[in-house]
Parts: sequence; structure tokens; C-alpha cells
Amino acid sequence: MYDNVPDPSTWETPDAATVTDTDRYGKFEAQAWEGLHPWLKQRSAWIDHDETLPVIEGTVIRIQSERLPHTGTPEPVWLWTSAGGIDDELLDSLWSAWLRRFDIEHTFRFLKQTLGWTVPQVRDPEAADRWTWLVIAAFTQLAAAKSLAADLRLPWEAPAKPGRLTLARVRRAFPDLHATLPRLTSVPKPSKPGRGRQPGRHNSRKAPICDLGKKAKRDKTLAQRRNRLSRNQSLKIKPKRCPVTR
Repeated sequence: MYDNVPDPSTWETPDAATVTDTDRYGKFEAQAWEGLHPWLKQRSAWIDHDETLPVIEGTVIRIQSERLPHTGTPEPVWLWTSAGGIDDELLDSLWSAWLRRFDIEHTFRFLKQTLGWTVPQVRDPEAADRWTWLVIAAFTQLAAAKSLAADLRLPWEAPAKPGRLTLARVRRAFPDLHATLPRLTSVPKPSKPGRGRQPGRHNSRKAPICDLGKKAKRDKTLAQRRNRLSRNQSLKIKPKRCPVTR
């Protein structure tokens, strides 16, 4: 199993194995082997590691489904985790978390593209946190209104079952739904905007400069590292010697 993973004759007895009946994937099989480690190479995150590369033991997980939700033939998927001492309950939690990652990725995409999570150019982290909580509150309201919103689908969209609307469709029908909800707050009072800064007066409160936390670009291969070091060495300016006067 260490040399040829796809060959079942090289596999050892799994340390944990489960079989689960699911609605979308049919019979779902999972197997786990502990004490295995990836073959590290001196590149990417280990590009600056000049000593012998360490051995990081973990667990290899193989999952196989009976069918796919839509079309296609299911293929086995191999996963690796640094966790050890895996039992059947933890094994089911790991492959379930791996499947749920697709929902998490689409959730972040919806927050950014539809709800405008990253649109405001705020000045400080506290304002970014407040805006994030507002976006989360809006996301929660849309999720709670799934069973109440009407399906205002576009001509090219397929009809959705009741209670199975996507959050984008719920947002499309939310203005009509919001008009029928009871108003729990008082009517807003009319107000006028402030005078603002006087003409010709500059802003005395400059925006703070916050650390973005971005890291420098990392070399991926040893060849890139050698080229970068040689380029930096050639750009160094040698100090000039002062003339000796007698």
C-alpha cells in the first residue's frame, strides 16, 4: 500500500471502516489506515528547510460512494489527515466534514458576490467586524425565510420545490415578503444631513494604516530559490574603498 495505493492487493487491514446509507450518494464506504506519512519534498513550504525533512505521520482515508447526486460514475477519493487514533465515529465525522466543505465554499461565494461582504472599503478592523455581523444577520434572515418566499424564478431557471429555494432566489422575493411582515420598530423620524466639513478645510483625521498580514511570495522550487538568491546577490552594491592619502 505504501508504494502502489490504487492496487488493492497492497492494502493492509484498515484500522477503521464504516458503511453508511445516504440519500444523495447511496451506500457510502470509508476506510482509514493509520501510521502513514506523505512524501515531503524540498519545495513550497519546505523550500527553506535545509536539514533532513521530517516524517509527519497521519491517517489515510479512502471513501467510495455508490452513486453521484446527478450524473457520472463515482471514483474513490483518497484523503489524508494528521489526526491519529481514529475510530468509526471520528471517521464518519471526517468524511462528512470533507463533503460539507462544498457548502462552505458556496456560502463564502454567496456572502461576497450577492451580499457584498467585501465591497465596503472600511477604515479599521472594528468596522469590518460590524459589517461582517450585519452580513451574517442578513444571511440568517434569508435562510429563515426559505419556506415563506415565493419562487420568482427567471425564465431559464428550473422550478424549485417548496422550501428548497436557494438563498439567491429568497433574496429576490424578500422585498415582497418584507412588506407583509409586522413592523416591530417605530417609523423613522425625518432628519437632515449635517453641515459637514467647511469648504477649503482639509481632513485632520487621517485613516489608520492597518497591517494586511500578507506574506511575501514564496519560492516553489529550488531552481526559483537559486535564481532569486543569485539575482539578489548581483544587485548588491559593493562598498567603495576610500583612497589612501599619504
